[in-house]
Amino acid sequence: MTGTFVRLKLSVIRNGLRQSTGRTVGWIAGTLVALLYALGVGAGLVVLHGNDYAPVAAIGAGTLLAVAWAAMPLFVFGGDDTLDPTRLAMLPLRPRPLIRALLVSSLVGVGPLLTVLVATGAAVAVAHGAGSVAVAVVAVPLVVVLCVALSRAVAAANTRLLTSRRGRDLALLSGVLVAVGAQLVNLGANALASGKGLERLEGVTSVLRWLPPAAALDAVRAAGTGAYGLAVVQLLWTAVVLAAVLVWWHRSLDRLMTRPDSSTLQASGPARVRTRTRSLFPEGRVGTVMERQFRYAWRDPRTKAAWATALAVGLLLPVVSAVQHGSVYSACWAAGLLGLQMYNQFGMDGSAFWTVAATISSRADAYAELRARALAIAVVAVPYVAVVTVGAALLLHRLDAAPETLGLSFALLGALIATGAWASVRFPYSMPRENRFGSSAAPGQGSLVWLSLVGGAGTGTVLTLPVLALLIWLHVADHHGALWLVLPLGCVYGALLAAAGVRSAAPRMQGRLPEILSAVSK
Repeated sequence: MTGTFVRLKLSVIRNGLRQSTGRTVGWIAGTLVALLYALGVGAGLVVLHGNDYAPVAAIGAGTLLAVAWAAMPLFVFGGDDTLDPTRLAMLPLRPRPLIRALLVSSLVGVGPLLTVLVATGAAVAVAHGAGSVAVAVVAVPLVVVLCVALSRAVAAANTRLLTSRRGRDLALLSGVLVAVGAQLVNLGANALASGKGLERLEGVTSVLRWLPPAAALDAVRAAGTGAYGLAVVQLLWTAVVLAAVLVWWHRSLDRLMTRPDSSTLQASGPARVRTRTRSLFPEGRVGTVMERQFRYAWRDPRTKAAWATALAVGLLLPVVSAVQHGSVYSACWAAGLLGLQMYNQFGMDGSAFWTVAATISSRADAYAELRARALAIAVVAVPYVAVVTVGAALLLHRLDAAPETLGLSFALLGALIATGAWASVRFPYSMPRENRFGSSAAPGQGSLVWLSLVGGAGTGTVLTLPVLALLIWLHVADHHGALWLVLPLGCVYGALLAAAGVRSAAPRMQGRLPEILSAVSK
């Protein structure tokens, strides 16, 4: 069975590359870049051989390998059919031989090769003497097998989640998580590049050295110092953890292969009756539309991904700027990204926009619809921007600059809501139902996307210039005691802009309902 699974894995790779020339070129280019990166990391670890901080770097590399392999199934599950064990459920296979075959076949590929390169570099960095070399011969394969087994166990344990609607939502949000993780890695790299970067990690590595697979790499260091007993204990501890992971994997496979899921079982017990609770939103059309918008944000994967991106990046950029000793005004990113949620308000509705259009018979209805959508954004954006701005000011020890930054942020938020309402009516476009990379609109509507977002964001920035000019003048004229006035003036100015933009867009919306429906239904 093991040989058959290895041949199947090679066939899957070969047939995948035969689908198109572009895919083959992309795979080769990606593999070369990954190999060069792994070789660079491994060579960097080898260069640290004999350095006092070599054990810190080796343990950190082992820990990052385990985290990367454990998180990988959550991002690539939908794109790699070999991670789904339920595809083998109809075959007469026992769990133990299946685990052995899957484990060996999983060791075939680019990922395990990269892991071997990094783990070998980490082992060389801390190796001293023949004893540590002998331990490294055992430690490096143990690290690779543990990482691969951990990845498979995580995939098997979360198969039903990752194939459900929540799993598809997670796939949509994976881009946000990758962006956040990239920024965190960037911060870590900057910290390590400083003079005392590795020194700061010494306290952490005293704990991480006992967490497999880093424990196996630390066993190489222990053997080099003559602590052979400690090295044996760390290797045995890593082997015990590997056995526990295999048992977890076995139980997950047994549950997937032999037990029915909830989709095949009838609901047991008395049916639950939902009672409508008192709504927190105002009565009338405004409250109904606001509640609908929040339900879309919670249930629709595309809307959820858009909100999550705005909230995460809007928080991440000020934090990164604060850590890197930037400006407190970087908190305006939160207002800008949340204000952009007002753009293309009807694109997420798609062809279902006809249910909205059918209920709009007057300018008052159109105004209530746009006003409710703007209020739904403001309910989230206003407190969120306040928290992010104050937090960035505290991190930078510039709490005195919080009022002026808040005033500028609220003015920007109001300007973007105003221009977003107008752009949603004048330049609507449809959103793809699938999360296709590089595709944010139907074919032929790409220019509308750029015209709406870039033009609207530029106009919103221009509308914010009066508040920005007041802020600059108060600084230049040395009227620092009056800077707090930017906060109330910015709030009032932003609210007036938002109200004017929504009110001016309402008549155009009533007259363009057929055109909007046609544009968002493509």
